[in-house]
Amino acid sequence: MQKLRLAIDGGSPIRTHPFPKWPIFGDLEEKLMLEAVRSGNWGGVDPDKIKLFEEKFACLQDAKYAVTVNNGTIAISIALLAAGVDAGDEVIMPPYTFIATATAALLIGAIPVFVDVDESMLIDPDKIEAAITPATKAIIAVHIAGAPANMTRLRQIAMTNKLALIEDAAQAVGAKWEDQGVGALGDLGTFSLQSSKNLNSGEGGVIVSNDEELADHVWSIHNCGRVRNGRWYQHERIGWNFRFSEVQAALALAQLSRVEEQMEIRQLSANNLDGLLQQIEGIQPVKYDSRITKHANHLYMFKLDRDITDRIVKEDFIRKLNAEGIPATAGYVPLNKNSAIIDRIHKLVGEVRTNSCPVAEKAAELELLWLHQNVLLGSERDMEDIANGINKVIQSYL
Repeated sequence: MQKLRLAIDGGSPIRTHPFPKWPIFGDLEEKLMLEAVRSGNWGGVDPDKIKLFEEKFACLQDAKYAVTVNNGTIAISIALLAAGVDAGDEVIMPPYTFIATATAALLIGAIPVFVDVDESMLIDPDKIEAAITPATKAIIAVHIAGAPANMTRLRQIAMTNKLALIEDAAQAVGAKWEDQGVGALGDLGTFSLQSSKNLNSGEGGVIVSNDEELADHVWSIHNCGRVRNGRWYQHERIGWNFRFSEVQAALALAQLSRVEEQMEIRQLSANNLDGLLQQIEGIQPVKYDSRITKHANHLYMFKLDRDITDRIVKEDFIRKLNAEGIPATAGYVPLNKNSAIIDRIHKLVGEVRTNSCPVAEKAAELELLWLHQNVLLGSERDMEDIANGINKVIQSYL
C-alpha cells in the first residue's frame, strides 16, 4: 500500500471542515433564561428552576435527592465533608483524573492517596486494600471519560473497611452501572456542569444521594450551615455559600432536555469508532467492563499499541494527526506526578506516600489519546474521517 503524504509535510489533510461546535443551544435556552431574569428571583434558597432541575437530575441518575452547587470541585469537597472526612484524613483516589479530584480533598485538609488504574483507566479495585491505613476515611471512584468504575467491587471494599464511597461523576451524566445511574451507587455522587461537560450551564455542580441524612448535610454545608425547613438565621453547623443560581438552573434545565438524544448519538459514534479503529494496525480502543450499561462518552479514548510505542512518540503522533484535521489530545498527566499536589501534601503532613502507578503513568506518557465529546456528535462520515486520519498517520511510522 502506497503511503499518503502527511499534511504536516505538505500533503492534503484528511479533513478541512470542523466537527460540531459546543455548546448546542436554541430557543429553549433563551426562553428559560428570559423567564429566570424576569422572575427577579435570581438566587437565594431553592428558587423554582433550581428545585425543578434538582428533581429532574435526581430522576436521571436514579437518586432520591440532588443538591445543586456552584461547581464540580466544590461538590467533591462538600461530599467529603458530609461523609465525615476531616483534615488529615486520607482519601483513596485514582491518579488518572482531573486535578480537581485531588484539590477538592486538599481544600478541606484531607490527603489524597493515589491507587493505580486498570487498562480501562478506571481505579483498579484489586490495588485498593493495600493502600488502606487507619487514617483512610473514603474512596473516590472517578468515572473517567463517562465510564462507570467497578461499583460492585468498590461498594464491597468500602463496606468491609467502613469507608465512605464518593463517586466523582463529573464526566458521567446519564451513565449507568448494571442499569443503575451513577452517583447514587455510593454514599454520595458529584457532577460537574462546567462548560465542556455533556450537561452544561457554564459553571455548576450537583451532588446526589439516596441517603436523606447525607443529602440534608450537603444542603446545610452549601447553604451557610442552615437547616432545611429551619429559620433563616438558624445555623447549626459550619457551612459556606456554595449555592447555584436561578439563571444557571435555567440553562441546565434546557440542556437537560437534550441529554438523552445526545447520549444516543455519542454512543453510536463510539461504537462506530470502535469497529473502525480495531481494523487499524497499532491502534486499540479502550475496552470497558460489560456491566457498564450506559457510557456517557464524555471522552473517546484510544491507545497506541505497546509494541509500537518504542517507534512512535505520542506528542509527534498527535501533532501529525491534528494537521490532518483530527482534534486528538494527549489527556491528563497522572496526579501522583504533579508537583503542586505532592508539595501540598508534604506541607500538610510532612511525609508523602508516593504510590507507584505504572499503568496510569505509562498510558499517559506513551499510549493514550482522547477525542472530546463534541466530536462524537458528528456524522458517520465524520467518524470515518477520524479513522482515516489515524490510519494515515500510523502508516507513516510502519
